[in-house]
Amino acid sequence: MAKTIMIQGTMSNAGKSLITAGLCRIFKQGGYRVAPFKSQNMALNSYITEEGLEMGRAQVVQAEAAGVKPEAAMNPILLKPTNDIGSQVIVNGISIGNMPAKEYFAYKKQLIPEIEKAFLKLSNEYDIIVIEGAGSPAEINLKQEDIVNMGMAKMADAPVLLVGDIDRGGVFAQLYGTVMLLEPEERTRIKGLIVNKFRGDKSILDPGLAMIEEKLQIPIAGVVPYMKVDIEEEDSLGNHLMGTGKTNKTAVEIAIIRFPRISNFTDFSVFSTMEEVSLSYVDSVQNLKNADFIILPGTKNTIEDLLWMRQNGLEAAILKREAEGVPIFGICGGFQMLGESLSDPEAVESQAGRNLLRGMNLLPVRTIFGKEKTRARVTGACTGIEGILKDLSGMEVDGYEIHMGETKRALPPLAYVMESQSGSHLAKMDGCQKRNVYGTYIHGFFDKEGIAETIVTSLMKKKGLSFERNGTFDYHEYKEKQYDLLARYLRDSLELKQIYEMMGLEWDENGGIHD
Repeated sequence: MAKTIMIQGTMSNAGKSLITAGLCRIFKQGGYRVAPFKSQNMALNSYITEEGLEMGRAQVVQAEAAGVKPEAAMNPILLKPTNDIGSQVIVNGISIGNMPAKEYFAYKKQLIPEIEKAFLKLSNEYDIIVIEGAGSPAEINLKQEDIVNMGMAKMADAPVLLVGDIDRGGVFAQLYGTVMLLEPEERTRIKGLIVNKFRGDKSILDPGLAMIEEKLQIPIAGVVPYMKVDIEEEDSLGNHLMGTGKTNKTAVEIAIIRFPRISNFTDFSVFSTMEEVSLSYVDSVQNLKNADFIILPGTKNTIEDLLWMRQNGLEAAILKREAEGVPIFGICGGFQMLGESLSDPEAVESQAGRNLLRGMNLLPVRTIFGKEKTRARVTGACTGIEGILKDLSGMEVDGYEIHMGETKRALPPLAYVMESQSGSHLAKMDGCQKRNVYGTYIHGFFDKEGIAETIVTSLMKKKGLSFERNGTFDYHEYKEKQYDLLARYLRDSLELKQIYEMMGLEWDENGGIHD
């Protein structure tokens, strides 16, 4: 059976996902075969595995850091919020339907065998499992039948590291309050405290660290600095969605519409690595006036977010910019919005359902929502691209589809692809294009080598600017370097010997690094 360690936090966005990823990298560097695990994740960022199963992207990032293939067992339950009080429930990579929060709370104990089965599978295949909790273990209204924090720690018999976020202030109250709201047996599972996102002189913090250790009788396992690493964030709490990106006089400005129910915003992370690009997530008309490229991302509720754009003037602003020659690109739900109409006769998108809703009418496509969900890996190539992005023609693409609804087109597609789903393979057309408007169902479209560079080159050429790089940019290699950087930060700031010992692992003179 695998050795385990669990990372819990005092709140959401305390840094659990990043520290989990960093520990996965550190153990990989130590020669161990490592798997991440999160029994229940709530996020709109998801991924399709090679088997055609859906899982949270946070565990995909952690699997990448561990150097292993993502699999649905790493995240057996994924909740994708559809509104403020309900979510789509995905179990072992397959949707079992939408549930209001109260209904799911009563139902979730039936999923414990599925969690145990997934965890046992990984435990038999890996040396170490790094488990991530969710939110806080001290949510006393949710502790009954807990399956993701202390309930999961008990199930896995895992030692727990509790992470507090000092950047938001009150870290000692966070740590003390969280521990004191736990049951005595739960407190004994916490073997170390981590202060995360620290800036400044640590010596000023030392008296407080000594006092919290004395009060809780739990050792400090590390003070982690505010880390400057470029690694995908888990959800819309990420700071990069709260404002605009870097700007300079020669930059291409890319504006991404920040839908209320935005999903898979990591589709655009590759652009943030380019110094020539200013990448902004926008939700107001004024932030579109200087955009050179406008992207409509995925969304968990295409119809509601289209109506949101219609009400706040963003739709009209996008139509105006398109008429001025600004290229528009839609992915998944954003692609559906660009069409002529959307229909929801079975009330998949909303409780009331809709027979017909006018789209933005920028692409000659029509979408009808049904209860069957498309989950597939795709590979292929762009074909006959016109307009500003014509240089994409012939370039290879790959990624994954994950959407409700079928879309019919009247013009040539954006790409021809081979779809792989549940062991079957199907050649088909993807997306659509017209003038300078482009749409696709492929998440990860921009990640393929050369795609983002070609787009930025075309946009800069339109502005009379040149874009040159020394060699082709390899996004996979870039991410690998970021995972190594993350591991270095944690090696310098965590008490790794202490962590190894609480897991029952031997610590050696090499600091756990093996070729």
